[in-house]
Amino acid sequence: MAYPMYEVDWSVLPPEQNRRFNPAFNIATIKQVVNEAIERVRMQTPTRLRDLIRQIRAARTAAEERSVVNKECAYIRSTFREEDSVWRCRNIAKLLYIHMLGYPAHFGQLECLKLIASTRFTDKRVGYLGAMLLLDERQDVHLLITNCLKNDLNSNTQFVVGLALCTLGAIASPEMARDLASEVERLIKSPNAYIKKKAALCAFRIIRRVPDLMEMFLPATRSLLTEKNHGVLITGVTLITEMCENSPDTLNHFKKIVPNLVRILKNLILAGYSPEHDVSGVSDPFLQVKILRLLRILGKNDAEASEAMNDILAQVATNTETSKNVGNTILYETVLSIMDIKSESSLRVLAVNILGRFLLNNDKNIRYVALNTLLRTVHVDTSAVQRHRTTILECLKDPDVSIRRRAMELSFALINSQNIRAMMKELLSFLERSDAEFKAHCSSAMVLAAERHAPSSRWHLDTLFQVLLKAGNYLRDDTVSNTIQIVSSAPSERQAYAAMRLWTSLERSATAADATERQPLIQVAAWTIGEYGDMLVSEASNSISMVDDDGVDDFTRPSEEYVIDIYQKLLWSTQLSITTKEYLLLSLAKLSTRFTTQPSQDKIRVIIDTFGSHIHIELQQRGVELSQLYKQYAHLRPALLERMPAMETNVVREDNDEELATNTQTHEQPAHEQDALLDLIIGSEPLSNGDVEHQPQVTTNNNSNTNDILDLLSGLDLSSSTPVSVSNNNVSTAPSLLLDGLFSPAAATPQETVVKALDRGGVSVQLVVCGGDGSATLTMKASSHHHNTITDFLFQAAVPRTFRLDMMSPSGTVLTPQGEITQVLKITNPSKTPLRLRIRVSYTIDGNPILEQAEVNSFPPDLFN
Repeated sequence: MAYPMYEVDWSVLPPEQNRRFNPAFNIATIKQVVNEAIERVRMQTPTRLRDLIRQIRAARTAAEERSVVNKECAYIRSTFREEDSVWRCRNIAKLLYIHMLGYPAHFGQLECLKLIASTRFTDKRVGYLGAMLLLDERQDVHLLITNCLKNDLNSNTQFVVGLALCTLGAIASPEMARDLASEVERLIKSPNAYIKKKAALCAFRIIRRVPDLMEMFLPATRSLLTEKNHGVLITGVTLITEMCENSPDTLNHFKKIVPNLVRILKNLILAGYSPEHDVSGVSDPFLQVKILRLLRILGKNDAEASEAMNDILAQVATNTETSKNVGNTILYETVLSIMDIKSESSLRVLAVNILGRFLLNNDKNIRYVALNTLLRTVHVDTSAVQRHRTTILECLKDPDVSIRRRAMELSFALINSQNIRAMMKELLSFLERSDAEFKAHCSSAMVLAAERHAPSSRWHLDTLFQVLLKAGNYLRDDTVSNTIQIVSSAPSERQAYAAMRLWTSLERSATAADATERQPLIQVAAWTIGEYGDMLVSEASNSISMVDDDGVDDFTRPSEEYVIDIYQKLLWSTQLSITTKEYLLLSLAKLSTRFTTQPSQDKIRVIIDTFGSHIHIELQQRGVELSQLYKQYAHLRPALLERMPAMETNVVREDNDEELATNTQTHEQPAHEQDALLDLIIGSEPLSNGDVEHQPQVTTNNNSNTNDILDLLSGLDLSSSTPVSVSNNNVSTAPSLLLDGLFSPAAATPQETVVKALDRGGVSVQLVVCGGDGSATLTMKASSHHHNTITDFLFQAAVPRTFRLDMMSPSGTVLTPQGEITQVLKITNPSKTPLRLRIRVSYTIDGNPILEQAEVNSFPPDLFN
């Protein structure tokens, strides 16, 4: 009779090592099993991980959840006090889940080390996972794991080696990386593909942590590209990419592998179906994307390497399937590579056409990527991008706000003198229906584009007035002053045309009661009508054609009384800002010298006298001052209120289409930065941010802080008691004295001198200087020699206390290659002492903030004479 239960092989060893009649082995094994059984019986069985997850998810309140977690943590702490706990692995797993929920779990760090030191793979796996989550280089426990890692890196089991490599890559400190780098370099040469790819990824993390160790891995890295295993190839390409991005010398070293990369990419394209690597009909798209990115880095600014990869890039662009998202990913990387290397013109056209197809895709993410890429590459081949102008303009109507923003920026980058009329028509329609967040950016860019590419002065004025009408109160502060300046310098016929066109808009706003929504337009109209109101009501206006682009002439010559009635209606409005009423009041006073009938004069005087008792101090002061021009100073009124001479042009115009894209991006400074250059001077007066209402000035006693200045002004003469004059890029000063400068005679055009202020790190700053009679105007011109775009450009300046410095708004904050940013500085120097200027330039390039400082002393000695 047979007893089957005795025929079963109960040995825990493999058959070749089984020794059924080894008494020592049987006794030891039985003793271990009995001890573990006794331990399980003696100790309470802990909650399983899945049960803990179920309990936490069942908690209805945060307090109930904390109660469950605290109870379980208390139990886990008690089990950790046992030296040989058989449930350590399960408890650490639960502790890691608790850690993922955000609760403290640092008390399990040493238990993770015990699991790592275990000989069982399941214990090591949980131990290494806990080490990656709970340990970092700030803790001393981190150093205790180094020896365990070194032992496991020499293990005969590939999975144990893989665990050690993953952990080393995740938590390696510089010291640990230097200690174990030789072990990783040895494993890269291992014949085992699994270990090799893990070692390559670990080397990638080590190089990112300690770049000095890069040379150690160079010999072993190049051999990774000869492997057939795709996992090893991907990790090898990733490692080489990191090396090339960190070291120019390594980049030159790896340019020899371009033919190898081209061959691998060609094999992937021409390879047949492989179920192991196929993704939606594309052979290993992950490896293709990695290789394309590495080719882009190797071919940048290298004609020879670019020539070697032109053909394969053309094959990828033409043979990749575009119906699936996988193919679009490869095409996107191909386009980036084509645009970055020195590729042929036909290849760049092909890349732009691919982006044009992306714009027609139904997926909004692909459309956004296409617009973003076109915006970055438009300066490389503008003519190719122009072919897709119609599609780009259609994106302005997209419901997605991000796509509309990118389409708007790209549209401004495409504007030139040939398409300015059609582009402005579309952008005006977009401005009218756009959200409030777009109006400020769009209107400012339209003003700049119209000034640069205007085909005629009349079209320029019409466009500016349309922008004022459609943008409403969202215009930047400098747009009003720039428009007034353009009208002032126009021929007399154009000035009359401007007055007539703006009168039509002013009348509509007053009768429709929507003037509060178009206050910049009201301000420009008030100034223009006040200066040229005589042309508005005279019969000479009949000879000026007012037919617009639609063939409509809606101008009717008003009477003097009707103009004053409209002014009175606006001045009595309680919704208009104080600044707008200041414009209207002074404009009305000027009309008293433009209009000829006595009833008009009397009506204007009554309105002005009414403001002598206005509740607002600014308007009351202006009312009292202007009333005096009708009384004891009546003989001075015609001279004081005569027409202003043409204003100086402060904006430097250049025919550079590539710079236009940078001017479209305006950045508003946060409110806490509006107090100006706190990092330049301590104790300076707060600066105005251009609010519509004047705030009362508060005078503070800063005698204790008179000499408290930072390094920017160190070495300058600060002995005078005159307050320090500082300015910020984004400060726009509202006109406080509207009668200033009326008696100033037109000065002769001074000679300009170019002073080199700064030339460091690929950024050059020049100052175009002209001055005389105690004042000077400096035009800052910043240019870049970098191949990448510079963002967040900020120019700051400071002068000694004997000077006064006013800085106008800059032309932009983004500096493109071959682009330029300009900014006007006005300096007043009553003492006519030599000028000393301390400047600071800050910007961001490739994600790295840069700060440069310099002192400029090489100004002409007779600058203020």
